[in-house]
Order: sequence, then structure tokens, then C-alpha cells
Amino acid sequence: MRVLRAAAVLTLLLTGPVLAQQAKPPPPSDPPKSPSQIEAEKSQDRAYKNSLGNIPDKPPADPWGGARATEGSTSSTTTTPAKRTKASSGSSTN
Repeated sequence: MRVLRAAAVLTLLLTGPVLAQQAKPPPPSDPPKSPSQIEAEKSQDRAYKNSLGNIPDKPPADPWGGARATEGSTSSTTTTPAKRTKASSGSSTN
């Protein structure tokens, strides 16, 4: 009797993974669309594309634009800086 039980348990243990690998049924397909649904999708697509056309173009980003001088600008680098003069104060003499 023990041999029969052991054979039954062994059979179940070996066939369990085989039963788990059965093919799944295909997912249900969507029903065909009506002409009004197709027209509604087309109008939504056109409205989306029109709204994309209303967005202004963004100029290319220049992260180093402030770090370098531009050709047309006149900055303080072309002018000479004012000379420093020594301020005379009588309280600093010992």
C-alpha cells in the first residue's frame, strides 16, 4: 500500500508542472468600430495636430551664452578701467 501511495504522489509531483504549462486562450478581440467612431477619432486627431501647430517654436538653448561675449556687444572689456588713486587719510599714520 505504501508503494502505491508513493507512486501516486510521485506521479502528481511530476505531472504538476506539465499541467501548468497549458496554452492560454487568446484575449478577446475588440468589436469593429462604427463609421461614427472612426470619424470621431479622425476629428480628434486633426484637433490634436492643429493644437500642436499653435505651440510656438522654442529657440535652441545656449547654456554658455552668458559666459562668452557676443560679437555685436560692446562690453566693459574693451574700455580701460579707471585708475585707482590712493586716498589720503591722516588717521592711519603711527
